[in-house]
Amino acid sequence: MSDEHTETGTGWPQPAGPPRPSGPAGEPDPRPDAPDPDELSPLAPRPPERQDAPPPVEEDSAGAGEAATVDLSRASAAAAEGPDGSAGGSAADAAGAVAGPVRSARARLSSAGVMIAVLLALLGFTLVVQLKTTSTDPTLAATRQEDLVRILYDLDSRTNRLRQDIESLEESQRQLQSGEQGRQAALEEATRRADELGILAGTLPATGPGLSVRFVAGGKPISASRVLDAVQELRGAGAEAMQISGGDQAAVRIIASTYFLDEDGSLIVDGRRLTGPYTITVIGDPATMRTALNIPGGVVASVAGDGGNVIVEDREAAEVSALHAPIKLEHARPVS
Repeated sequence: MSDEHTETGTGWPQPAGPPRPSGPAGEPDPRPDAPDPDELSPLAPRPPERQDAPPPVEEDSAGAGEAATVDLSRASAAAAEGPDGSAGGSAADAAGAVAGPVRSARARLSSAGVMIAVLLALLGFTLVVQLKTTSTDPTLAATRQEDLVRILYDLDSRTNRLRQDIESLEESQRQLQSGEQGRQAALEEATRRADELGILAGTLPATGPGLSVRFVAGGKPISASRVLDAVQELRGAGAEAMQISGGDQAAVRIIASTYFLDEDGSLIVDGRRLTGPYTITVIGDPATMRTALNIPGGVVASVAGDGGNVIVEDREAAEVSALHAPIKLEHARPVS
């Protein structure tokens, strides 16, 4: 057997072909297109050829460029792996890619929570302001304490009088609906109402418990506004009949249409001149009217602030004898 047969180990001569290039120190050829050493061995098994397999296509320069590009990308991916061959770098990148959206989502949630909290705070503030605005009367909030006490007292007195009037009218209605007794009750009721209206209109004299209110001037004369305030306070406290008299004992009946004017240190009451000191005689509940005159900031305090004085005395039987001439109506007619 020749040396040629011995080299192959098969007894067959080594086929002629181009010499296999080899790298330095017996290392494999580093070229990317170098053939695999096993492919040169005639003993390497070959895959069976398929009948329907397409003919091999020769790769052109463009295909080689694409293969080179793929190999470079694989090299880049291999270089991104950890030193022990694990995909540490890729896991870190993936974790960073996941953590980024999570952080952005948390940021969006936190900003949305802040906006919701601000809107809720504004809504609460608006509701509180609205409730305070609707539940607070600006007129009463600016009123002095003594004025509030007077208003409350006047309202209580008015409520009591109206309740008594309602009870009296209901009793009169029951009596009027009971036959012959009702006719007699109707006559009595009409007489009583006529007397009451005569006292209120100032056409009938009146007597009853009440007060005597005397105004003494100090450094300043008693003005018409002070006297009018006293009349209003007494009416609010339930006064039923009043008259005012001057130093010359002339008296004028005070009714709903009575007016007061200042003139040269004296008063003009319903066109009649009165000189001081002035005295108002009033019929009503003495205790209630006295309290109304002495409330803080009331008539007594106002006259004292001007240097004068108000003397209030109780009368068990105050007499209001001054009469007001009946007014002849020209245009008003009762409604039947």
